[in-house]
Amino acid sequence: MDVGTISLLLLLGLFLLLALGMPLGFASATLAGAILVMKFGPDLLFRDFGRGPLAVIGQAIYRQMTNYVLISVPLFIFMAALLERSGIAKDMYSSLNVWLSRTRGGIAIVTSIMAVIMAAMSGIIGGEVVLLGLIALPQMLRLGYNQNLAIGTICASGSLGTMIPPSIVLIFYGLVTETSIKALFTASFLPGFMLASFFLIYIIVRTQLNPEQAPLPEPDPDDPQGREKAKLFAGFMTVIVLAATTLVLVRTLFFTLTGANDVTEGVDPITWGMVSDIPYQLGILFVGFLLVVFVFGRDGIRQGWNMGKGLVAPLVVIGVVLGSIYGGITGITEAAAMGVVAVFVISVLRREMSAEVLLDSLIRTMKSTGTIIWVTVGAAALASAYTLVGGPTYVANLIVGTELPTMGIILVMMVVFLVMGMFMDWVGIVLLIMPVFLPIVMAMPVDELGFFGRVEPSHVAIWFGVVFTMNMQVSFLSPPFGPAAFYLKSVAPSHISLTDIFKGFLPFIGIQLLALLILLTWPNLVSVFL
Repeated sequence: MDVGTISLLLLLGLFLLLALGMPLGFASATLAGAILVMKFGPDLLFRDFGRGPLAVIGQAIYRQMTNYVLISVPLFIFMAALLERSGIAKDMYSSLNVWLSRTRGGIAIVTSIMAVIMAAMSGIIGGEVVLLGLIALPQMLRLGYNQNLAIGTICASGSLGTMIPPSIVLIFYGLVTETSIKALFTASFLPGFMLASFFLIYIIVRTQLNPEQAPLPEPDPDDPQGREKAKLFAGFMTVIVLAATTLVLVRTLFFTLTGANDVTEGVDPITWGMVSDIPYQLGILFVGFLLVVFVFGRDGIRQGWNMGKGLVAPLVVIGVVLGSIYGGITGITEAAAMGVVAVFVISVLRREMSAEVLLDSLIRTMKSTGTIIWVTVGAAALASAYTLVGGPTYVANLIVGTELPTMGIILVMMVVFLVMGMFMDWVGIVLLIMPVFLPIVMAMPVDELGFFGRVEPSHVAIWFGVVFTMNMQVSFLSPPFGPAAFYLKSVAPSHISLTDIFKGFLPFIGIQLLALLILLTWPNLVSVFL
């Protein structure tokens, strides 16, 4: 059977099996077997045992499952499960609410900021949406917030873990395409926080234009107001900066004593870890000390600390995970393990850890990891089988043969990603579609990618990974199977239907598509920090 017919049957079969309710992992594996039978005949099981097409698929699955970085996935899931069961997120919400309680739309703004911080801690989407639904949704509904605004804010912000490092979507993309995961994390910083800022701007503008959609809570006479609150917040942030700078200085001194930061030709200098950085670090400490003593005072620092201390634990976790990666201390997998240890120790110190919490977190981690692993196995088998029959070459020739301009081809790919994201899990899309699309993109003229600015040839795979991840960000809200809707529905009040939830998504889907358009138009945005 020719590869064109096999491709058509594969597409129809995939949609049919998914419509029948078969899990993606098993559907992919079934279709992998069907492809081999259609191409090589039913006797393939007994032909060239250990060297035939089945052996090639087995090797592909083995390579995927023995990749060391894959271990980071269950570790990040475990970290998210521990965070969800601990009171760290609730305290963070309370602290943010203290600072923004008298701001129009403050609860929605707090929810978005909290989602960004949680995304930077674990990168797990489902847990964020559920947790925000439990903490923020009742508060917003009680205060009379517009229901669509509350729903959209929670689900759109809760899915930011797709874009903001340490994103599991980026980890899988890096594994499949053999792209540097650290570089992907670095490249996604600006687009991720750009999208988060778009959400915040939308909330602020919408609530300012329609104040009745976000009523202010009754003022607390004991709360500091105006400039006094701003001064307390500045004092709290000064303490945080002093603590972080002290740790960086200790690290620099350690590198200096051990000779790890010696200037060597051809070796990149350690960020904020060279001998030349010590005067600047000492300068920051000196200025911070002067501010604490002569501007904020002991009482101001104490009060600011009490108001903001709920942010300390999340910042510590972020510092451990991302700091260990970008500080050159560990790789992705080790950073995930250190994050788990950090959350566990903090929970123990807060007296929130118990055998029940630990067991429940482990069970949830096993369930989530099992789902991802089966999807990975099935999708790897299908991708390998389709490659054996010449599928990627056929699709590449089909797309290139349309004679569309470079950006026309890219836009076709974006439509494919968006449509597939409505029906399939992102793991399957990464493993099935990316081996076909990325080689096409890599072969395109670099100067024809985007409309303004220019992406470096060495950054094309990184740019396409960030663009793909932005597509998957949209897919978490896209009907009919947008997973964020079902996560929120599981904890939302009974009067909120799935239709109501999808209605709340619409403005935020538009914002996500705008961010995607900006990435396609200015591709060099991903190169700012590379």
